[in-house]
Amino acid sequence: MTTLLNVIHVIVCIFLILVVLLQQGRGGGLGSSFGGGAQVFGGRGAGNFMTRLTAICAAIFMLTSMSLAYLSSAGDRELKQFETSQPK
Repeated sequence: MTTLLNVIHVIVCIFLILVVLLQQGRGGGLGSSFGGGAQVFGGRGAGNFMTRLTAICAAIFMLTSMSLAYLSSAGDRELKQFETSQPK
Protein backbone atom coordinates (compact mmCIF):
# COMPACT_ATOMS: atom_id res chain seq x y z
CA MET A 1 0.00 0.00 0.00
CA THR A 2 2.78 2.40 0.92
CA THR A 3 4.68 1.63 -2.28
CA LEU A 4 1.62 2.32 -4.40
CA LEU A 5 1.00 5.62 -2.59
CA ASN A 6 4.66 6.59 -3.06
CA VAL A 7 4.47 5.91 -6.80
CA ILE A 8 1.22 7.89 -7.16
CA HIS A 9 2.69 10.71 -5.06
CA VAL A 10 5.82 11.02 -7.22
CA ILE A 11 3.81 10.93 -10.47
CA VAL A 12 1.41 13.60 -9.18
CA CYS A 13 4.38 15.73 -8.02
CA ILE A 14 5.98 15.66 -11.46
CA PHE A 15 2.66 16.30 -13.20
CA LEU A 16 1.87 19.19 -10.83
CA ILE A 17 5.24 20.79 -11.54
CA LEU A 18 4.64 20.52 -15.29
CA VAL A 19 1.10 21.90 -15.07
CA VAL A 20 2.25 24.89 -13.02
CA LEU A 21 5.15 25.61 -15.35
CA LEU A 22 2.96 25.40 -18.45
CA GLN A 23 0.45 27.93 -17.16
CA GLN A 24 0.68 31.27 -18.83
CA GLY A 25 1.35 33.81 -16.14
CA ARG A 26 1.86 37.54 -16.34
CA GLY A 27 5.26 37.06 -17.95
CA GLY A 28 4.18 34.42 -20.45
CA GLY A 29 5.38 31.33 -18.53
CA LEU A 30 6.98 28.31 -20.14
CA GLY A 31 3.82 27.66 -22.14
CA SER A 32 4.90 30.27 -24.66
CA SER A 33 8.31 28.63 -25.01
CA PHE A 34 6.86 25.53 -26.61
CA GLY A 35 5.16 27.08 -29.64
CA GLY A 36 3.65 30.08 -27.92
CA GLY A 37 1.34 31.21 -30.72
CA ALA A 38 -0.80 28.08 -30.85
CA GLN A 39 -3.96 28.22 -28.75
CA VAL A 40 -5.32 24.74 -28.41
CA PHE A 41 -8.20 25.49 -26.04
CA GLY A 42 -9.04 29.04 -27.08
CA GLY A 43 -8.20 32.25 -25.25
CA ARG A 44 -9.77 31.79 -21.84
CA GLY A 45 -10.54 28.08 -22.11
CA ALA A 46 -6.90 27.14 -21.58
CA GLY A 47 -6.73 29.18 -18.39
CA ASN A 48 -9.81 27.57 -16.90
CA PHE A 49 -8.67 24.08 -17.90
CA MET A 50 -5.18 24.56 -16.48
CA THR A 51 -6.57 26.08 -13.27
CA ARG A 52 -8.87 23.10 -12.75
CA LEU A 53 -6.08 20.66 -13.56
CA THR A 54 -3.81 22.38 -11.04
CA ALA A 55 -6.49 22.24 -8.35
CA ILE A 56 -7.13 18.54 -8.97
CA CYS A 57 -3.42 17.73 -8.88
CA ALA A 58 -2.98 19.75 -5.70
CA ALA A 59 -5.87 17.93 -4.02
CA ILE A 60 -4.46 14.52 -4.97
CA PHE A 61 -1.01 15.65 -3.77
CA MET A 62 -2.44 16.67 -0.38
CA LEU A 63 -4.39 13.42 -0.01
CA THR A 64 -1.37 11.26 -0.79
CA SER A 65 0.80 13.38 1.53
CA MET A 66 -1.61 12.96 4.44
CA SER A 67 -2.03 9.25 3.72
CA LEU A 68 1.71 8.66 3.63
CA ALA A 69 2.18 10.62 6.85
CA TYR A 70 -0.51 8.57 8.58
CA LEU A 71 0.94 5.28 7.36
CA SER A 72 4.47 6.22 8.39
CA SER A 73 3.31 7.12 11.89
CA ALA A 74 1.61 3.72 12.26
CA GLY A 75 4.97 2.20 13.19
CA ASP A 76 5.41 4.78 15.93
CA ARG A 77 1.96 4.01 17.33
CA GLU A 78 2.68 0.26 17.36
CA LEU A 79 6.03 0.80 19.06
CA LYS A 80 4.48 3.00 21.73
CA GLN A 81 1.74 0.44 22.35
CA PHE A 82 4.36 -2.33 22.59
CA GLU A 83 6.48 -0.35 25.05
CA THR A 84 3.53 0.45 27.32
CA SER A 85 2.37 -3.19 27.36
CA GLN A 86 5.76 -4.52 28.52
CA PRO A 87 6.19 -5.13 32.26
CA LYS A 88 8.82 -3.01 33.96
